[in-house]
Amino acid sequence: MDSDSGHMSSDDMNSGGTARITGLDVLDIRFPTSRELDGSDAMNPDPDYSAAYVILRTDAGDGCEGHAFTFTIGRGNDVQAAAIAALREHVVGLSVAAVCADPGSVSRALIGDSQLRWLGPEKGVMHMAIGAVVNAVWDLAAKRAGKPVWRFLADAAPEWLADQVDYRYIEDALSREEAVALLTRGKEGAAAREEHLLARGYPAYTTSPGWLGYSDEKLVRLARQAVADGFTQIKLKVGADLADDVRRLRAAREAVGPDIRIAVDANQRWNVAEAIDWTNALADQDPYWIEEPTSPDDILGHAAVRKGVAPVKVATGEHVQNRIVFKQLLQAGAIDVLQIDAARVGGVNENLAILLLAARYGVPVCPHAGGVGLCELVRHLSMFDFVALSGTTEDRVIEYVDHLHEHFKDPVTLADGHYTAPVEPGFSSEMHAGSLDTYRYPDGTFWAADLADQEKETRR
Repeated sequence: MDSDSGHMSSDDMNSGGTARITGLDVLDIRFPTSRELDGSDAMNPDPDYSAAYVILRTDAGDGCEGHAFTFTIGRGNDVQAAAIAALREHVVGLSVAAVCADPGSVSRALIGDSQLRWLGPEKGVMHMAIGAVVNAVWDLAAKRAGKPVWRFLADAAPEWLADQVDYRYIEDALSREEAVALLTRGKEGAAAREEHLLARGYPAYTTSPGWLGYSDEKLVRLARQAVADGFTQIKLKVGADLADDVRRLRAAREAVGPDIRIAVDANQRWNVAEAIDWTNALADQDPYWIEEPTSPDDILGHAAVRKGVAPVKVATGEHVQNRIVFKQLLQAGAIDVLQIDAARVGGVNENLAILLLAARYGVPVCPHAGGVGLCELVRHLSMFDFVALSGTTEDRVIEYVDHLHEHFKDPVTLADGHYTAPVEPGFSSEMHAGSLDTYRYPDGTFWAADLADQEKETRR
């Protein structure tokens, strides 16, 4: 597929024009991260990082498959996997060349299906399932084009990219014509920015020191290590106990010094007034932003928090359900930092709409990552944004968490606090077969042995 035009190339017509998607496999993959309290925060004290994992198989004969997933934290991953499986009959049989030439066609068909739509619309488990399938299509398309997704997007014609966006419900904030103009302007200087990206990478910040279940000693040790590793921003989880938060933030500030940004993240713990009071109680340690201070659906609440805690910035987005809520956050002036998530909304197409909205309003995008594979995915979106849309990394960083990368064939690598640009074709979403076999729930080798041990313990 020629992404500059969005049409099938002669190679597609000759080698894959009749090829079809022949299978959609779904796996429930879970990792026991709750046992070390990795990922713990005020609202999620015992997360088992998990992926409802999808594989698109074809009969094209080129060896390419589309891999993707939706991230969850354990219980409920079986529900998410079932939602993806419910899309199988909508996808199997589609033309490989056609869906790779226009991934938006899959997005529009699945989101627009009237009976599936009733389960949202455009929110929740079904929307995330659609996002997984759509992301698998982008992985397949980029692999067939021989490019990583960030370059696949950056090389595409502005008109083709603009046509990947669903403007329904957002035209009052972003029209197709405005999207084309933003993307056309983003092409200016793109070659130089790509060269810079390949040489320097994209700035990152790390949450690894700040999980709520960690001791103060571990927090301080990891915070100091983060600075030594080149990070200029770290993040701490807050919101369970104010006295603990004050003590932990002071310890972190002492460990990293005055010039390192420290963000804090409440994971939706507070009511609006409580968010303002709690954040102001931490203000003497100069927190850079307060993340998810209240419900992700509360646009006016975020606006009130932003007014009440300035100059501390307000950031949110990892649980924002769709482009329409992001539109309203931007229109209301409710956030300083927009945090996309690669798997929460309806895949690359909807994230493209959100990146365009952020560019339209001049709000920096600092993606949510961590989890299972979210770092691997979201770097592509930020790198595209830098090369061919916003054209800047000023006040922009991608979250980094240092676990589970070893399970991916094209894992994240960092150098001096920067994500290195992936060069392998695809979305970096494919996991090793051995990891899938080991952590498939409940019959993978790890979980089968673990459940057997629990049963023995129960009998004693």
